Amino acid sequence: MPTRRQSLTALLAAPLAPGLARGQDLGADLLSRSAFSMSGVYLNAAYTHPLPRAGAAALREVEAGRLDPGSRPRPARQSKALFAQLINADPDEIAWIPSTSYGESAIISAMGLTDAPSGRVVTDILHFDGGLYAYGELAKRGLDLVVLPMTAEGRIDMNRLEAAVANGAKLVAVSLVSMLNGFEHDLKTVCEIAHRKGALVYADLVQAAGAVPIDVKASGVDFAACSSFKWLMGDFGCGFLYVRRDRLEGLRHTQFGYHQMANAAYHAFPLDAPGPAMFEYAPETGTAKGRFEVGSISWAAEAAVSVSLKAMIAVGVDQIQARRQPMIDRLAAALGARYRPLTPPGSRSGIQAFSLANARSLQPRLQAARINIQLYANRFRVSPSVYNTPEEIEALIAALAA
Repeated sequence: MPTRRQSLTALLAAPLAPGLARGQDLGADLLSRSAFSMSGVYLNAAYTHPLPRAGAAALREVEAGRLDPGSRPRPARQSKALFAQLINADPDEIAWIPSTSYGESAIISAMGLTDAPSGRVVTDILHFDGGLYAYGELAKRGLDLVVLPMTAEGRIDMNRLEAAVANGAKLVAVSLVSMLNGFEHDLKTVCEIAHRKGALVYADLVQAAGAVPIDVKASGVDFAACSSFKWLMGDFGCGFLYVRRDRLEGLRHTQFGYHQMANAAYHAFPLDAPGPAMFEYAPETGTAKGRFEVGSISWAAEAAVSVSLKAMIAVGVDQIQARRQPMIDRLAAALGARYRPLTPPGSRSGIQAFSLANARSLQPRLQAARINIQLYANRFRVSPSVYNTPEEIEALIAALAA
């Protein structure tokens, strides 16, 4: 099978479909297979979501500008405001970051958890493995770490969470939707439990943003982060960090970079205005950007995700979820009768996962049917999106029954 890089190269070279000309909004076409360009049956959006063709056009436009930088004006950078609208945040509560892990690491550092770690962090086994690694390493230095187990139904028990937080936790870190089995936390309940005990909450949104409706204000979450290359239908190198405005002043300023300056002036060279120092600057205050943005991200990825964010806002994430849900329900019923489900019953996320010894042995039959899902040593994950069809779900069920 072609690599993601090879597929992207081919996509960038391909002509655009009618109605998706350069610069045109994607809009309701987001729910159409024609908005995408894929071969075979791709049921692996949780691994990396295909770029819409219009997003690829925006990416190509930026890359063309890199080939000849003086030939065209810099495109407008809109994704922060669009992402804020998608999750019901204020734009100045959003910072650009290069990845989800960067965002979580920045919050860990800003909370002082890396300096002689003390206090408690509560997370769960369904959280992103990069987060589990980070807290595990800090536990070796003295952090009191509690990792909650998964229940038999594939959930995290809120009673166990409340008991763990009661012992003086500083932070509760969760994945809003788990990459492992698609379990979706009730984020409002998590925040209510944590805040009653004086703990703050970080949520990894990478398997949630664009896949399920999110309202950060209604949930009360303190911090959240995600990359754009999964359900936001962007690309690697552009992501978003949400920091609740009233939490900023309680955080340490641990990373510094030129994006954090509101203005700057030199007083060192011929014709410079005189000043008290050779270089003067004023930091931006009161915003996530002024505290957490360090330097450049991938502006090509930023342009691509701006296209898909506009479309998601126009269509509504609830409609994206509704478009996908019959396929999720069918997978749960048909595959759940044959394999042990790992996803909780009634899930409305984009992921269905199942336990199977030596699951990678499925690869030959899937490859023969030109079907792409995520295979692990002893489990597999299926994640359909807006471009999939009921017929493709049936093709997967038939291939796994062979």
